[in-house]
Amino acid sequence: MNIKSSILFLFFCWIYIPLSVTAQNLPVGSSFESYYKQLQLQGQLDSTLSFNIRPLAISYLKNAVKDTTQKNHSPVYLRKPSITSKLLVLNILPIRWEQQYNTHHPYGWNDGAMIPAKGYQTLISTGVYLKSGALSVQLQPEYIHAINADFITTGLIRSGTDQPEKFGTGVYSRFLWGQSNIQVQQGKFAAKLSTENIWWGPGTRNSLLMSNNADGFLHLSLQSVAPISTAIGSWEFQFLGGKLKNSDFDIAKRKEWRYLSGMHLSYQPKWTPGLFFGLTRSFQAYYSDVKRLAELLPFLTPYQKINTNDGDPISRDQLTSVYMRWLFEKSHAEIYFEFGKNDNAYNLIDFLGSPEHSRAYIFGLKKLFSLSKNNNYISFNGEITQMSQSLDRIVRPAGAWYYHSQVRQGFTNNGQVIGAGIGSGGNLQSVEISWINGFKQLGFRVERLVREKDYYDAAIGDYNTQNRNWIDFSFAAIGRWQYKRMTLNSELNYINSINYQWKRDDQLPSTNYLWSGKNQNNFSARIAINYSF
Repeated sequence: MNIKSSILFLFFCWIYIPLSVTAQNLPVGSSFESYYKQLQLQGQLDSTLSFNIRPLAISYLKNAVKDTTQKNHSPVYLRKPSITSKLLVLNILPIRWEQQYNTHHPYGWNDGAMIPAKGYQTLISTGVYLKSGALSVQLQPEYIHAINADFITTGLIRSGTDQPEKFGTGVYSRFLWGQSNIQVQQGKFAAKLSTENIWWGPGTRNSLLMSNNADGFLHLSLQSVAPISTAIGSWEFQFLGGKLKNSDFDIAKRKEWRYLSGMHLSYQPKWTPGLFFGLTRSFQAYYSDVKRLAELLPFLTPYQKINTNDGDPISRDQLTSVYMRWLFEKSHAEIYFEFGKNDNAYNLIDFLGSPEHSRAYIFGLKKLFSLSKNNNYISFNGEITQMSQSLDRIVRPAGAWYYHSQVRQGFTNNGQVIGAGIGSGGNLQSVEISWINGFKQLGFRVERLVREKDYYDAAIGDYNTQNRNWIDFSFAAIGRWQYKRMTLNSELNYINSINYQWKRDDQLPSTNYLWSGKNQNNFSARIAINYSF
């Protein structure tokens, strides 16, 4: 479609499609997003919404709230439009100010455009939203500034991907398009050009394929903006093609941007309310290698290598996952899992004989315990993420997740993984307990993170010693609060890094079974403030 045809199409949509739906989205990872999911667990939000394809449309969330008192009281992300007419809706978007500080070394993930850095960094964002007919524009840029202080590094690119330990030698600052989009919407369907962050799947702390761990990448998508009801159940979907950029600090790899194509289908059976099944799939390749329509839209490529002549027609990398989320409204609970593969099986016999080959998985559960009739609850959330290879690696190594030799940058954008923030080979166990009342939340989270287990096994591992893994034990106090038009989301984290960067402490005695590593203490603080006009 040329520029003239595109303008005529948009003009047609503007004239003939009514101003019935507002397409402005909640940023992925915002405290409002978790609040609305909490309402669903309480039975106060439409149970057909999967929460597995995000960002979410604000208009749908408002209409999906069942309890009218909750609807009127809820801390909506956007107040009444600043300007409303038959032809135009205009809103000033909230001011979002996020701050982060690490005392010893980088720690944390799912922080969007922020980088792994020691010291202070901040992100500021605001903007405008305009809608006329079916056409809407959300302009929400972000500015990131990090002191990026020096810290002890290994000097290695450990996973072989474009994930620098340190982003340069001095202050780091960027101006990005952030959570911006241009969208044309017809009913529950939309076509969108966007730089927003995307989250796929049911995970809370991690997602295998798409998360807000890195800054959003430029992409064009065709998707649903609300569940689509059919005779057999409801569906949500997203198909996208995007541009992944390299960091400025990677010198060893092909200097081209990468084309990413992805698909996500979510299905809720009509006969089992609250049960969701999903399938995700992604392909990435260097843009100069993508020359045919089948390479632009490779979603129907067979999974089994025997059906693709034991390989891809071009040098590209594939990831896929299946997931399940089961919501129990009356019990105020949910369970979920996601199972992914980093390397396709040769055929069905190969898969059945070794299903754990190249696998990663996420398993979690959440439960709200009612304390009174005044909307007070105790929230329990437990999640396990396993990214390191299984024992199958001894006879058939699969390599680290997010990395294959065909695309050496790995599954990254601007130097950070766009999937699970704990990275290739990371394993996480997380437990969070909180008191919640409406939007308010106070609690704590305890986590154990094994860093880059695959790198350790390949480059350092010594099976005669049992405690050389780099392990972060963390304890975080978390809080979420609202005062009039302002909301606050905070996290204060103490981290004890055991065997930091696998370094030996030669001043301490060691045995065959007890290896004396250098342990480090670290404090990490994150504060996010939103002000709605």
